[in-house]
Amino acid sequence: MQWTNRRPIGPWEYIDRIRLRRAALRYAARGWAVTPGAYLSGHRFHCGRAGCPIMGCHPAIESWEDNSSTDARRVARWWRRRPYTVLLATGWRFDVLEVPAAVGLRALGAIRLHTGVLGPERGDARGPVAVTPTGRWMFLVQPGTELRPELGACLDVLRHGRGSWVPAAPSRMPEGPVRWAVTPEQTGWHLPGSAAVQAMLLDALDAVGGRPQRTFTVSVPRQMSTARRAA
Repeated sequence: MQWTNRRPIGPWEYIDRIRLRRAALRYAARGWAVTPGAYLSGHRFHCGRAGCPIMGCHPAIESWEDNSSTDARRVARWWRRRPYTVLLATGWRFDVLEVPAAVGLRALGAIRLHTGVLGPERGDARGPVAVTPTGRWMFLVQPGTELRPELGACLDVLRHGRGSWVPAAPSRMPEGPVRWAVTPEQTGWHLPGSAAVQAMLLDALDAVGGRPQRTFTVSVPRQMSTARRAA
């Protein structure tokens, strides 16, 4: 058991910290800026800042966007003592399109079929896809493209760009770990164009009857873009 000046770190927390640090270093080595997030302890997150009232997942450092980094020494130092959640800063190397499970699963199947039939030279929409334990699917795409109006009208479809972040595998949430449905290694760290993926998501949304004009009830997702978190 390892001891610090705060409290003892048990063997499982130590193992988690090593796994999270290794993942953070792997992302940083590919130019994906990471920042430490509050770590899960029991059923709430702790960032180590005195008096912090936030119980959900959130950045553990001040000015997190300015301080997110790909520097291996800084990243390793962040994970030296605590099993911080690995957060990826979006809007720089990639954006993230976040959708409900039914839409994400159908879109991923369509992307695989499209590429298999037409070939990647006809528009490769394949890229890394992460899944949260609450069923949110996150498609990593090239940055800078706004959501199509049809997708932007859906409250449960989000684009994470500048000023936002997403949790990355193998970070733990109260319901379980974040995982990759398609790992970055499976696609050679390729990031598809946002327009191509959005077209697939829109087709999937139509297939599951998710257009707003169909009068249905949506639940606001837990992990929201910065703009909607502040609203």
